Amino acid sequence: CPAGLQVVLDPAVPGYDSLKGKCGTGASVRCIGKLVKSPAAKQPVELLLKDPDDEVTLFGAVDSADYPMAKGKHSMEFLRSIGHLRPRAIIIASVARVRAALAQATHEFFRSRGFVYVHTPLITAADCEGAGEMFQVTTLMAEAEKKGLPMTPDKKIDYSQDFFGKPSFLTVSGQLSVENYCCALSNVYTFGPTFRAENSHTSRHLAEFWMIEPELAFADIKDDMDCAEDYLKYCVRYAMEHNRSDLEFFEKQVEKGLIARLENLLAEPFQRLTYTEAIDILKKEEKKAKFTQAVEWGMDLGSEHERYLAEKIYKKPTVLYNYPKDIKAFYMRLNDDNKTVAAMDVLAPGIGEVIGGSPREGRL
Repeated sequence: CPAGLQVVLDPAVPGYDSLKGKCGTGASVRCIGKLVKSPAAKQPVELLLKDPDDEVTLFGAVDSADYPMAKGKHSMEFLRSIGHLRPRAIIIASVARVRAALAQATHEFFRSRGFVYVHTPLITAADCEGAGEMFQVTTLMAEAEKKGLPMTPDKKIDYSQDFFGKPSFLTVSGQLSVENYCCALSNVYTFGPTFRAENSHTSRHLAEFWMIEPELAFADIKDDMDCAEDYLKYCVRYAMEHNRSDLEFFEKQVEKGLIARLENLLAEPFQRLTYTEAIDILKKEEKKAKFTQAVEWGMDLGSEHERYLAEKIYKKPTVLYNYPKDIKAFYMRLNDDNKTVAAMDVLAPGIGEVIGGSPREGRL
């Protein structure tokens, strides 16, 4: 947990002399003593070592002059420069614990509902999203400097000489593979790393991230929205129960009001409205909100529009559904109006879109 424990040592305790000049920030020690009430106001207990059977053992000494991490707070930029030590920072350790808990919650949620966990390939020849922004996997570059790239008679790269015999990439999604398993096993999900080669340096675009992709058999858009809402609430509740001290640390050091926002997410059902209803609301609010992008039906809503709905209008997670077909993927199920598809996005206050999904178009 992110909390510390003060250790009070009597100089007569075995092992005390080994600490002199070696027990700075980052040292590894084992302390055997008694947990007692602390006289200090900011800590309820402390570990007291003073009896003959108490002991301190130094496992790993640290020279404070050379150790790069001080006791206080460090910037994220600095922590990135010392990757081998940054897990020792409280914020990185807290993130790791919460992330581990959320991964555990993900598996518990889907397993408890009868979903089968499927491992999908990380290296693929398929561009699942159709965006073309993929990291290529090849062994041809190893010899390229010496011999040049192998070329075909029409002056294209000859991938028949590559490891896989064809152009291959890191996956952008496991969806294409896991759909096959859904047709055979009913409800399934995949949860693993995905990669995007988008040349965008913002917090909303990552080169590598883990994605949860469930596939529901015999389901409609309502089932999709229900699953998304239930999953988010399950994960938040799990973190609140198992990682409360880490969340309290984030509340204090990273984002004031975080716990209240999470409690609000659990307190009531998510707001649900159609894309068209959302556009009507945003048009009415446009003058007051001063959006940088004008609001019109058919547009792909920006983060400013999504967050305005979730943060200013409804003040809670909001689900938009029935989007214009022209701004969504080809495989999303067409509605009877022939203008919209049964797609949905979950918008969270402070973030924007966190989940997207839709029934598949199965009418050929």
